[in-house]
Amino acid sequence: MKKLMIYGATGYTGRMAAECASAAGTPLILAGRTEAALVSLAASLGVEYRVFALDDSALIDRSLGDVGVLLNCAGPFASTADALMKASIRHGIHYLDVAAELDGCRRAEVLDVDARAASVMLLPGSGGSVAMLGCLAGHAVARTKNPVAIRVAMHVSGGLSRGSAVSAMSSVTVGTLARAAGELVARSTGVIRKLDFGSDAVDCFQVTLPDLITIWRSTKIPEIETFVHVTGDGFPQGDLSTLPDGPDEQERLANRYRAVVEVVTSDGEVVRSIPDTVNGYTFTAIAAAEAGRRVLAGEAGPGFQTPAMLFGNGFAESIADTIIIDL
Repeated sequence: MKKLMIYGATGYTGRMAAECASAAGTPLILAGRTEAALVSLAASLGVEYRVFALDDSALIDRSLGDVGVLLNCAGPFASTADALMKASIRHGIHYLDVAAELDGCRRAEVLDVDARAASVMLLPGSGGSVAMLGCLAGHAVARTKNPVAIRVAMHVSGGLSRGSAVSAMSSVTVGTLARAAGELVARSTGVIRKLDFGSDAVDCFQVTLPDLITIWRSTKIPEIETFVHVTGDGFPQGDLSTLPDGPDEQERLANRYRAVVEVVTSDGEVVRSIPDTVNGYTFTAIAAAEAGRRVLAGEAGPGFQTPAMLFGNGFAESIADTIIIDL
C-alpha cells in the first residue's frame, strides 16, 4: 500500500498536519532530519518514520519506498522544495507542500515539463494562503463577466510561527512584483491601496506573494496585485531564530484568518469576496492533510497544479468551518 510521507513532520505545521492525517486514517510515514523528535511523534501516532537530510540524493531515494505522495512541511522551502520535487519526479511520487513562497512556485514552473513526462504532480501551496486565496479568487471571478484584474490582500495579525516569519520577511524584502499583461513585472516599493476586509477599507501595502503565479495559473486573469494589512505584532524584527515554534491553541482561536479578493471587470465593476474561517495555521494543517489524502486516493493531475485547479474553487469551503462571503 502506498502511503503519504510528511517531511518536516516534527515542525510546527508538520506536526499538526501529521495529527490531522493520522486522525483521518491516512496511511502515513513521518520523515525529517531529527530522529529523536520523529521517534516521539511516530510513537504517539502509531506510525513509522524515516530519517534523512536533503544533501544526499541517494539517501533520499532509499527513503521513498512505499511512498505515493510526499507532503513537504520543512521550510524555508527555498532550501527544501527543489531537492524533494526532483526526488518525487525520479520516483513517480506526487509532490505537495505548504509553502507560501514565490520560489517554490517558480521551481514548479521550471520542473513542469519533467513532472508531466513522469506523470507526477507538483502541488505547491496545498494548504494555507495559496489554497485559500486561490479558491477565493476563483469564487469571485465566477461571479463576474469579463474580469480583467484581481487584487488580493491578507490580514496579518497575531503571532507568526518561526517558519512563517522567515518566509514573510523574504516576501517583503525581495522587491515588489505584480502581474501585468500576463507577465511578472517589478513595481515600486511602498505602494499602498485601501482594501475592505468586510468592515472598513484599510491601508494595505503591496508585496510579492506566490498567488501572482498560482492565481494567474488557475484564472488566466492578466492583471494581479497582492497586498498585506498588518496589525498586532505584525512582522517580527531581529533574530528570528529566537521566536517560538508558533502560536498556541488559544492564540489560534483568537485570530481567525482574514483576507479579501477584489475582481475588476472590463466595465469597471468591482466584486469582493472574503472568507470566514479558522486560524491560518489550523486551516493549513487540515487542508494539507486533506489534500494529501485525496491525492493518495487518486485525485491528481500532471505537472504543476494549484489547489483550486485540482480540487475546484469549493476546496477551501470543505475545510473546517470555512465559508465564503460575497460583499
